[in-house]
Amino acid sequence: MAWYPGAIKMELQPESDAQPAIRPTQFIVHSIVAPWTVRRTYEYWRDSTNLESHFGVDYAGDVGQYIGTETRADANAGANRRPDGTGAVSAETAATLQASDPWNDKQVEELIKLGVWLHQRHNIPLRICRTHDDPGYGYHSLFPQWSVGGTACPGAARKKQFRDVVFPGIVARAGGKTQPPQAPTGGEMALSTDDIRRIFETDGFLSSPDYDKDPTGNLHWSAESYLRNTYLHAREVRRQLATLRDIEAAVKRLEASGVPVSIQLTPDQIKAIAKAVVDEQYKRLAE
Repeated sequence: MAWYPGAIKMELQPESDAQPAIRPTQFIVHSIVAPWTVRRTYEYWRDSTNLESHFGVDYAGDVGQYIGTETRADANAGANRRPDGTGAVSAETAATLQASDPWNDKQVEELIKLGVWLHQRHNIPLRICRTHDDPGYGYHSLFPQWSVGGTACPGAARKKQFRDVVFPGIVARAGGKTQPPQAPTGGEMALSTDDIRRIFETDGFLSSPDYDKDPTGNLHWSAESYLRNTYLHAREVRRQLATLRDIEAAVKRLEASGVPVSIQLTPDQIKAIAKAVVDEQYKRLAE
């Protein structure tokens, strides 16, 4: 097992000896949603839960290490230890009870130093993880496989800090360069759950449909609104087509029965009627 020289060693037992070994390939940062010191975090792991992280970083800039980095710690769900023996190193960081605050300067500095050491000690590549099992750096909510039931950890402010300050700081301090984005073997670069949600919910980019371009109305729709609206329209069109098919079938039955049909429609007239019905339904849906 490996112990970070910049941390206060507070070894958890029996976990430190009993839990299986890992080959560290990732570093995942968390917020513990409490303004705890590293000692208080250690006591919580020891006395109140069967979970734990490898590290804790408090507001004062102290770093505590509870388990060696080559031993599994249970803070990352599917990333704790994989069938191939790889796993993630985890760090819980002190936060407000709402997990709404950014890391302070001391926390940022210690996360950068710890990230550099993990790169140097375990050869974790200097990139943000592209998939849930891709080696690199990340935060807890980056991939759903890293949590049980979903999470917003470490909070919006800290996720932005991670991308804008902490990870670039690790790369710069390590004397390296970020590795260019590359798709994992056999697939495209994965999007996180947060990325997908933002894509579908972001407004202001897609123009609203033509029939809704009223200066007093909403001039833009989100992708989610477009998909929902498209589904509703498609369902209504299918219903109208089914009605037209029923009418056509009824006419054919009348003709086959020998009952005279007083109105004879040409194929072009039938198409015109069908188009008029569909257009009228679109207008009604848009009102």
